[in-house]
Amino acid sequence: MKRIAVFPGSFDPFTKGHEDIVRRGLKLFDEIVIAIGYNSQKANRYFEIKYMEEKINQTFQGTPEVSVLVYNELTAQISDKLGASHILRGLRNTTDFEYENSISQVNRDLNADLETVFLITSPELAALNSSIIREVHRYGGNVDKYLPYDL
Repeated sequence: MKRIAVFPGSFDPFTKGHEDIVRRGLKLFDEIVIAIGYNSQKANRYFEIKYMEEKINQTFQGTPEVSVLVYNELTAQISDKLGASHILRGLRNTTDFEYENSISQVNRDLNADLETVFLITSPELAALNSSIIREVHRYGGNVDKYLPYDL
């Protein structure tokens, strides 16, 4: 049986930290679906979803075990539709854990067969945060070293 994980997020933008979680996750899973979701907490995206989908696909070109999709439903629902047994998430710090733990409990309640696997962010990437990267970019700063693709 294929071990499929969904790596959900708004990915606005998708960073080297996200890429690191996916590449390390491939040691645990046969397939990882990067699921770009519409976050109801975030009214407007900085980068268009279609653009980010293209950039993530470009990042994993030549890696057939990784696919990208855009979704607008509960993560537990899309995981079930994809036959995914796991949700993959990265943790930078204890604040991330508190937030992600609550979400994983609800996902488990919605789909009892769905397990969340947390990977601790690699130390050199722990400071990366999409919000900070957006702010640096918005004001003309160079964000190339934080992203696995060219903007």
